[in-house]
Amino acid sequence: MDSRQNNPKQLQNAIFFCLLWIVFAFTILFLLLLMMGLISYSDLSTLFNILKQVEFHFALKFTLWTSLVATIFATIIALPCAYILSRYKLPGRVFLDTMLDMPIVLPPLISGIALLIFFGPVLGDHLAQAGIKIVFTPLGVIIAQCFIATPYAIKTFKQAFASIDQRMENIARTLGFSPPNVFLKVTLPLAKNGIIAGIMMAWTRALGEFGATAMLAGITRMKTETLSVAVFLNMSIGDIKFAISTAIVMLFIAFVLLIILKILLRNEVSV
Repeated sequence: MDSRQNNPKQLQNAIFFCLLWIVFAFTILFLLLLMMGLISYSDLSTLFNILKQVEFHFALKFTLWTSLVATIFATIIALPCAYILSRYKLPGRVFLDTMLDMPIVLPPLISGIALLIFFGPVLGDHLAQAGIKIVFTPLGVIIAQCFIATPYAIKTFKQAFASIDQRMENIARTLGFSPPNVFLKVTLPLAKNGIIAGIMMAWTRALGEFGATAMLAGITRMKTETLSVAVFLNMSIGDIKFAISTAIVMLFIAFVLLIILKILLRNEVSV
């Protein structure tokens, strides 16, 4: 009797787990074929020829240095925001947390329009008097990348700070450590892996930013041309080989950075 009752349950369990594996395998296969399809649309000789072009060199260097600067500013902004959210019960916490998450849920084009209006009609004249020009400049690229990347750093940093046993911080205070020393010598080292992961995530997001950058800094060849902009510009004029080769480079960079990020996050969980 018991064996008869168990057989349908075992069959249901087997079907359930089989469906899970089918969906998982199909998703992995689809993504793998997607990337392989992109890579197969070019060849090594074409790719190497594109990599030698001046425009590609400019776009690569420009993307790397602007995204690095944007990531530095994102880290500076995200650290205090994440620490406050993880340590203090603020009035209206849900509202404040939601405001910090807005660049994640907003379409990048909408974020770009908001930045364009803010640094254009709203503050443009005042900034111009101070000798600062943001709209349609490399500085605009950095600001757009920072705006989009910062929330990702905040979320990762907040999780890292929340995972710390606060008794360690309390012990440091009883030993005479000042709050700044506790933060620098106890909190930051304990959250190190999570902070590095957040920085990598912010940098990855800044590297691929297009929508907000295009609206605030414009799409100007050899001036505000990031790798994403280079793909768009060359696709729009029919230079598919250049666009696809650039996309492959971006795919490789993103893949490597994400692998490093996953390793760091796994180490953070195991601590």
